[in-house]
Amino acid sequence: MKKRVGVVGATGYTGLELIRLLLRHPNVQLTALTAERYVGQPIWKVFPSVLKEIDIICQPLEVESLAKNCDFIFTALPHKAAMEVIPGFWQRGIKVVDLSADFRLRDPQVYEEWYEKHTAPEFLKYAVYGLPELHREEIKKTSLVANPGCYPTSIILALAPALRHKLVDPHSIIADSKSGVSGAGRSAVLSSLFAEVSENFKAYKVTEHRHTPEIEQELTFLAGKKISLTFTPHLVPMKRGILSTIYATLAQPISEREIYGAYEQFYRNEKFVRLRPGDLLPSTADVWGSNYCDIGFKVDQRNNRLIIISAIDNLVKGASGQAVQNMNLMLGWEESLGLEVIPLYP
Repeated sequence: MKKRVGVVGATGYTGLELIRLLLRHPNVQLTALTAERYVGQPIWKVFPSVLKEIDIICQPLEVESLAKNCDFIFTALPHKAAMEVIPGFWQRGIKVVDLSADFRLRDPQVYEEWYEKHTAPEFLKYAVYGLPELHREEIKKTSLVANPGCYPTSIILALAPALRHKLVDPHSIIADSKSGVSGAGRSAVLSSLFAEVSENFKAYKVTEHRHTPEIEQELTFLAGKKISLTFTPHLVPMKRGILSTIYATLAQPISEREIYGAYEQFYRNEKFVRLRPGDLLPSTADVWGSNYCDIGFKVDQRNNRLIIISAIDNLVKGASGQAVQNMNLMLGWEESLGLEVIPLYP
């Protein structure tokens, strides 16, 4: 029997990516899609790319109705909106993967410093941060997964082996990340208009990006000590993809071969992390449309610095693909089910 799955907030980029992946998932039947702006319209009218694939009519967000028709829910809503509806699903025994930021930060005070007042802080203790490579066993046991942000996914995975094996000084980390425009969402925003983005390349939210505390929370977990990093995001004129370049001072002299060995050991059994050997450094085109995170590195011997480069598709491993990966774990299925997509290069 297939699991009945609903997507709350189905008409953003992550909503469409969820639909694309779930339509090919062998254990899933899409039964509900919510979109307040398109109530009463078939989803293929919003996204003609799914014409003849799915005929579901967009419906309003009504928790009780959704709970009757779904066994599992993805919430692809803005922050604040998610925390208002997820308790209702929880109380009705529905498992949820939340793609907003509302349950990623374990400390409600930290959430309120970077976002706003949290209206459901009592549920934070139940939420598991949904990075399978770090929290797989906890994800399997929970009913609420806080799906990671796209920038944090690219940075945390790149640094995890280096911090766990104490290869770098944890106080020296600088993360320089570039994202495609889809990371800003599908709403009409001046800074995302074609004329603003095309032929342009800029940093934004320098020292104040809301993904910063999320990154620091997980790096602190890995290092076993409080970590504060410098994180600078950039917007580049492409549709999708994230490339993160991370700099950290080496804790001791070490060869690239030894570092590769540490990374290989850490990710040996990870389906969706690919280590790039030698000078074959990651690029966004090599992961586009897939759930892979590609990682490569070089040692700057002259400056005693490790330079790590990671690439993900921000809409797949950075959002919807990772959400499906988490669903698979929560429901006891093979983790890669529905996600074994070869990247769409070029």
